[in-house]
Amino acid sequence: MKRIVVFCGSSSGTDPVYEKKAYETGALLARLGIGLVYGGARVGLMGAVADGALANGGEVIGVLPQFLSGKELGHKGLTDLVLVDTMHERKTKMQELSDGVISLPGGFGTMEEMFEMLTWGQLGLHKKPVGILNVAGFYDELINFTHTMVDRGFLKKENREMLLSSDTIEDLLKQMREYKAPANPKWITKETT
Repeated sequence: MKRIVVFCGSSSGTDPVYEKKAYETGALLARLGIGLVYGGARVGLMGAVADGALANGGEVIGVLPQFLSGKELGHKGLTDLVLVDTMHERKTKMQELSDGVISLPGGFGTMEEMFEMLTWGQLGLHKKPVGILNVAGFYDELINFTHTMVDRGFLKKENREMLLSSDTIEDLLKQMREYKAPANPKWITKETT
């Protein structure tokens, strides 16, 4: 993996461990020679992951919609800041620039970005690993809910297994390196409608 996109909150959350782990994630990616692609902001966990990578000599590419750039949220010290017109263009560009996806704690935006990448993978539009760094159990309920989706017939087990997770970045990166996309991407047939 040459570059990983990290989705995370533009807030820091209530527990200082979230920001600490975001910074450590960016720092480790840089030390491993893996470029960081992220949302381009200087605030919250987004700023922390970028700062961690930059402090360790890493490549950091931010992708920011023009309307957020105007609010002066953009990080000034990046290797590159790509400005796009829409949120959809942002996700598309981030996906194009990366070889894998990691989600740190975040809100609706983080969830939406992660689930879109999972959906694209499920449909066979990419074969990249998508992982959750489950900092301090932040994603426990979400992980459990994905099992409920399988149990209740809304998600195939092989598609559930596309979502990797760990509470350590080292283990998550190991899982991502070993990831193999499902052999048969989901597609709609008369049987499944």
